[in-house]
Amino acid sequence: MAADNPDITRLVDPASRFDPYPLLAQFRAASPYVVSDGLLMAGRHADCSAVLRDPRMSSERDRSRLSPGAKGPRTRNFLHLDPPDHTRLRRLVVKAFTPKVVAKLEPRIRELAEGLFQEAARRDRFEIVSELAYPLPLRVICELLGVPFEDRDLLEGWAEKLSEALEPPFPGLVAPRARTDAARARAEAITYFRELIAERRRSPRDDLVSHLVQAEESGDRLSESEALATCVLLINAGHETTVNLISNGILALLNHPDQLELLRKSPALAAAAVEEVLRYDAPVQMTSRVARGDGHIGSLPVRDGDTVVLMLGAGNRDPDVFDAPDTFDVTRPQGAQHLSFSAGPHFCLGAGLARLEARIAFELFVTRVTAPSLAQDGLTYKPNLTLRGPDRLTVLFDDIQGPS
Repeated sequence: MAADNPDITRLVDPASRFDPYPLLAQFRAASPYVVSDGLLMAGRHADCSAVLRDPRMSSERDRSRLSPGAKGPRTRNFLHLDPPDHTRLRRLVVKAFTPKVVAKLEPRIRELAEGLFQEAARRDRFEIVSELAYPLPLRVICELLGVPFEDRDLLEGWAEKLSEALEPPFPGLVAPRARTDAARARAEAITYFRELIAERRRSPRDDLVSHLVQAEESGDRLSESEALATCVLLINAGHETTVNLISNGILALLNHPDQLELLRKSPALAAAAVEEVLRYDAPVQMTSRVARGDGHIGSLPVRDGDTVVLMLGAGNRDPDVFDAPDTFDVTRPQGAQHLSFSAGPHFCLGAGLARLEARIAFELFVTRVTAPSLAQDGLTYKPNLTLRGPDRLTVLFDDIQGPS
């Protein structure tokens, strides 16, 4: 790494957890650049967007010259596949996440969220992460998949360990134990879903696991390993990221009371607020691609097998794209240009569901919770770099009103 480029390991410093964005601005200004042999970093919006859309940039991590080799059961997770395999698998799953299907979930999601707010009303404080942000999307994904809710703690534990292994391949960042724990969690999840899939083959229900078993397009079906990989992907990408989206959003509103009051007076802005949270404090801060052949990112040469880490959180605050990028503004018209759901063929399959869950959570928070404030010492962060969000977010309040 050149002497004038920022040291990427500074991101690991716990002091940067609460506000990494001044540091990300330095990385963005210097990018793209070589971090180490085979590892590149890009933080400008234009570069990140171009790489995400470039068919020569592969999502297959095993192509990387840095790949340590996977341990544990091998599954075909379409998030880490390229076309045509990615296209085929995504096509078989996408019907469960169409806008029409997601819209039908709103009454049930609102009912679940209302229940969580009413439970919080019986207490003197509201711990947003454990009492809202985790249980809401977890309950939704359990119901969608057909997982008994009494097994929710299993899913939550697996998602947490899988998330810890999603860190970028910066030297020394991911401890061997985290990789081992993730491999164990993946193996346990596969065993669990293999039994659930076998049960749904015998007795199909109106749930996503049954849909995956029966999914067919032009005579094509998901194999068992592909169905298993999709289930594991959904409990991780379909849950953990939404937890962070809800938590980051409520924290942003608490830190910007003018925006909270604006949203309280105009709840119809909730959908725009979701987009601004995604841009301002992205729940997914980084992703990566592997070069398939030699090429360039801007003027930076890229070799076959190089891993390119894309700093989405930095790109989402690029002043070349967003006016006053460090300002949280729920009326911002440019919010949809953010990269928090990726871009190109790997645009997030569950984006509509995540948006709906977060919109409902924000609507209820601003309209139900009276005089909310962050408790002293009420904020701690998870150690993850890739998936950013609080570990604890404790809110004090005067009252939580019931439905009118």
